[in-house]
Amino acid sequence: MEKVKKLLIGPQDKPKNKALWALLSFQHVFAMFGATVLVPRIIGLDPGVAIFTSGLGTIIYIICTKAKVPIYLGSSFAYINVSVAAMATGGHGMMAAGIFVGGIVYLVVSTIVRFTGMGWINRVIPPIVIGPMIMVIGLGLAGNAITSAGLSADAFNMTSACVALFTLLVTALISIRGKGFLKIIPILCGIISGYVLALCLGLVDTSLFANMQLFKIPNFEFPGLTYHLNFAMWLSFAPVALVTITEHIGEHSITSNICDTDFLKDEPGLKNTLLGDGIAKIVAGLIGGPANTTYGENNGVIAMTKVASVYVIALAALFAMGLAFFNPVTVFINSIPAPVMGGISIMLFGIIASNGVKVMIENKIDFNSPRNLTIAATMLVIGLGGAKLMFDNGNISLEGMGLAAVVGILLNLFLPKDKSFDQELSN
Repeated sequence: MEKVKKLLIGPQDKPKNKALWALLSFQHVFAMFGATVLVPRIIGLDPGVAIFTSGLGTIIYIICTKAKVPIYLGSSFAYINVSVAAMATGGHGMMAAGIFVGGIVYLVVSTIVRFTGMGWINRVIPPIVIGPMIMVIGLGLAGNAITSAGLSADAFNMTSACVALFTLLVTALISIRGKGFLKIIPILCGIISGYVLALCLGLVDTSLFANMQLFKIPNFEFPGLTYHLNFAMWLSFAPVALVTITEHIGEHSITSNICDTDFLKDEPGLKNTLLGDGIAKIVAGLIGGPANTTYGENNGVIAMTKVASVYVIALAALFAMGLAFFNPVTVFINSIPAPVMGGISIMLFGIIASNGVKVMIENKIDFNSPRNLTIAATMLVIGLGGAKLMFDNGNISLEGMGLAAVVGILLNLFLPKDKSFDQELSN
């Protein structure tokens, strides 16, 4: 992202006009809204809880970072697959346990960084490991998107497919050709457009709106600390946390560039940004929400408006928390037909996988190197091929993203470095 030369409102400044302040904050709510509500719909959670925990997590983050960094936290796509598996296996309690473990990973890394610095992170999980990790996350979700869109071979539906493809097309066009603020909210525009078409085709269950209350408390779950001791699930969430830590660093680098301040090395530092993000995850899991993560959409709003005020972000978080209790919003989200969600998911899950490729391209990973080729190829096949390691008579297992990540990290640490071409000739 191109560096912004001059901010209209800096991170520590408040907008002087309160009406403008509110408008700037609502822009951030709209920017995060589409992606934040999509995650709970896929996992099977109350969208109202997800909206609330995005706001609450952002407030926690702001407190932990001493109100110095203009970052918004929303629902994380990286945790979808492991969250769906956890919900199917043990319900909210197991998902909360996994998110809790993910948050603990953040706190552990935060503590290590506090005492040793951040240079070791790239040695343990370099781009050749991070890229395939991200690809496995995105491609592992592809089947869910195709099924929701009505495009699967065993459940093809022409009407659903048309709605899904229309939603996908609108989202893609706005993402590519959109101007100004529209370019920041392509997901929201796609959902609304697909919803209107689905409504015209009779795919929307309008009975959900009957006798609708204006205000309603979200369906908070409090699984508490009585977690299912399923070590396989813990091992599944922990590697995902390592991936999102790299995303965390990337998003903060962009924010630092926009604000012309290195938030990772200077105050508050990576140790505190990870602390805030980790605690936000833990709290989200404890009240039944999905895992949170830093949102690039909101970085886009800052770059576009040149307003980087933490106070604007904080008010957006409070707006989101209040919006969670406004029942028409939750009912509308629950009424969105599966084909609309499927069309959006095709694009989003593909983008996640493509970002894995992007990581490797930007870091100039050489695939003429047998070492790099071995690491990437092994991780992709293990992560997507259904590989599974079982211990203790099947009571403990490691599979999918978790297994691929562990294998990738071990291969990177123990495979010898490639010899240079000149060295090979001399031998």
